[in-house]
Amino acid sequence: MTKSILITEKPSVAMEFAKVLGINGAKKDGYLESAEWIVTWCVGHLVTMSYPEKYDEKLKVWRLDTLPFMPKEYKYEVIPNVQKQFNIIKNLLEREDVDTIYVCTDSGREGEYIYRLVEQQIGVKNKKRKRVWIDSQTEEEIKRGIKEAKDLSEYDSLSDSAYLRAKEDYLIGINFSRLLSIIYGRRVAKQINEERASISVGRVMTCVLGMVVEREREIRNFVKTPYYKVIGKFGEEKGAFTAEWKVTNESTMWESPKLYNENGFKKKEEAQNFILSLQNKKATITELKKSKQKENAPLLFNLAEIQNECTKRFKIKPDETLEIIQNLYEKKLVTYPRTDARVLSTAVAKVISKNLNGIAKGFADAEIQGYIEKMVKEKYSTNLLKTKYVNDSKITDHYAIIPTGQGFENYQQLPELQKQIYRVIVKRFLAIFYPPAQYEKIAVTVQVEKEQFTSSGRVCTDLGYLEVLKPKTKEETSTKQEQNVDKKTEEEQNEEEIQPLEILKNLKKGQEIGVENYEVKEAETSPPTRYNSGSMILAMENAGKLIEEEELREQIKGAGIGTSATRAEIIKKLEKIQYIAINNKTQIITPTQKGEIIYDVIKSSMPDMLNPKLTASWEKGLEMVAKNEIQPDEFMQKLENYIRSKFDRLVVKY
Repeated sequence: MTKSILITEKPSVAMEFAKVLGINGAKKDGYLESAEWIVTWCVGHLVTMSYPEKYDEKLKVWRLDTLPFMPKEYKYEVIPNVQKQFNIIKNLLEREDVDTIYVCTDSGREGEYIYRLVEQQIGVKNKKRKRVWIDSQTEEEIKRGIKEAKDLSEYDSLSDSAYLRAKEDYLIGINFSRLLSIIYGRRVAKQINEERASISVGRVMTCVLGMVVEREREIRNFVKTPYYKVIGKFGEEKGAFTAEWKVTNESTMWESPKLYNENGFKKKEEAQNFILSLQNKKATITELKKSKQKENAPLLFNLAEIQNECTKRFKIKPDETLEIIQNLYEKKLVTYPRTDARVLSTAVAKVISKNLNGIAKGFADAEIQGYIEKMVKEKYSTNLLKTKYVNDSKITDHYAIIPTGQGFENYQQLPELQKQIYRVIVKRFLAIFYPPAQYEKIAVTVQVEKEQFTSSGRVCTDLGYLEVLKPKTKEETSTKQEQNVDKKTEEEQNEEEIQPLEILKNLKKGQEIGVENYEVKEAETSPPTRYNSGSMILAMENAGKLIEEEELREQIKGAGIGTSATRAEIIKKLEKIQYIAINNKTQIITPTQKGEIIYDVIKSSMPDMLNPKLTASWEKGLEMVAKNEIQPDEFMQKLENYIRSKFDRLVVKY
């Protein structure tokens, strides 16, 4: 009787598959077995690319005449500390009674690569190979994945992309690290007072270092510039409101060299003189615009967004967030974490009530249950199909991170931080079913002869989704203050905005209004802010642009720097090799002296390695290979030509 073998990426995942398949037998050394199934597992990567000295012992020494190193055939080897598990898998795959292999490594490029390397190293022949692709580790999803497993060959283009990504990182890292170390190593060592120094270069890593150093130097070279605004106070004492002057093309100050910007003067005296010119002149309401605004809940989390959120709220690094979300995934609580999508697929949206019902029945959390009870009481629609939260065109491998509505038997055993992060995901999910927040806004224009003053007031008339997402604790509120995202809670803003709104409501267009006084208010320009480990992830996702506005961020998102699976590791590596420093309390990133010296070397020798657009274009190329839009040979040819051209220029210069 023949058997099928199922291979996962981790032992814990293998146990979940074994449960679903009903394998109750004793666990053997490195695998489980029943009458029909064998379940085994990798432990992350089992096989890696060989270093140059495995091709030729002479290549162990870094010499210019052995570069660039670009082998025609690449060598791979088993990682020594996982040799035992590799041998177990090898013996299982070579068994004559095994006729079908189910590949159940993580559903993404890196998971594909992990298995393909193992298969290549073993030299698997004459076996059927099926690919299990799942979005969560719930029982029904595992069953569906096995039942609907496609032939592994359908993922060959993804495999090609994975191999090329590894070769690209390998060739760029080895060749340029060796080249720059040979040319500039002594100089760098002298600058950092060390006996010797090597220069680490990486396709993504070097680009991120450049972003950190350039931001730091912008801040360092920034000179604050004071300027002076003119503020008018109009109306009577109890009904007074303030409005800010702004230059228009009818103003006496239009295109005046005395202005710093459209609403500020370069010198305080000039602002004071301008105020004198306004004395005893009547003020009239010339415009009064009333509007109602709606604001929908934000899109769901992808990995970059949840990493950024956790850095802001809990001051943890992106790699810690990924580790936690991965654990929540393995505990069946959330869907697949390594996703770039922030929306759901049509298919998932049609059955989303399963997730909601699961949370309602199984999650013993008073606050969350309160939100669900309100949804039921107010009869909020759960039909998402025609909303911005469902878009098949914005999903490649996986949809957004959402709670499965299952796995609650594992929740109580979680550490407190993991529970909090799970609740953040649940709340973001529930918010999309709530109505929009609603605001009432009034904008007023006051005319004083040729000069205009403007004022506005806004109040939230219906919290809508903000009832779920507004800050609940001092910790959450203070985190927002530190991040300068939203310095006051919604309630505080409302209290502050209700009074001027009520005052503005009583005004009428054409009304002449009293002037209580004018005053000069000093302001100053602000330097750019440093990246923190979370905002850096967002900047990497958007090819070097740190876009604060969420909707705009989603619109322009294309091929970023690195992938959702690798970005946190890149930041971690830069910190490990001491090119950057990350403050543990604030997660603010700064370059080290060594990092800045390395940056200067790369800037002077091969500046395009620092350009996010170049790095993103390589990532786009890998994506095109995965989609079968270009052939692997074409990508490889361009890569090798790029490396040779850089060497030709640098070696001649040297």
